Amino acid sequence: MSKKLFNYTIEPWVTTKEQVEYTTNIFKVLSRDMKIESEDHKATFSIIEAPDWINVIALTEEDEIVLVEQYRYGIEEPTLELPGGMVDSGEHPKETSIRELKEETGFAGTEVIDLGKVSSNPAILTNYTHTYLIKNCKRVSEQNLDGNERINVHVIPLEEFLDLVANGEVHHSLVVAAVAKYLLWKGER
Repeated sequence: MSKKLFNYTIEPWVTTKEQVEYTTNIFKVLSRDMKIESEDHKATFSIIEAPDWINVIALTEEDEIVLVEQYRYGIEEPTLELPGGMVDSGEHPKETSIRELKEETGFAGTEVIDLGKVSSNPAILTNYTHTYLIKNCKRVSEQNLDGNERINVHVIPLEEFLDLVANGEVHHSLVVAAVAKYLLWKGER
């Protein structure tokens, strides 16, 4: 894969003022005054400051993938997703991937591979989502869920999961991005 970087030519906006408008237990809503200096054009944007997140592609020795089914409050529907979560302060995303996989599913693996990161939603979010491949996974413990987590664990053939992504059944954008990172890593374009 080429390491050549794209040559960006657009003039960046400059932050002139930023203040916290609202704080939750997970994120902060910021009001960010910005301007384009060459035009003296000014605007105020709402930004969500959030910690980084991780997604885990957890594969068993039989080439099955470990998935989580959970209810998502935003769309008010259940989803089928990769195990994942929030990177705790002071924790490296790799550590988070190992921890979250075990907490959410009871699975652990023997090899952890960094597949890269994506901007979670650069229009309004400040964070990144890191994707890790964990190989040779097997169940090693019971789930250790947070108070509001209700997660059903599913282990299915990888090809079946990729079909679910292709047909839109799996639709979480960060999960789909993780699948793209995995397929690029495997050399399947």
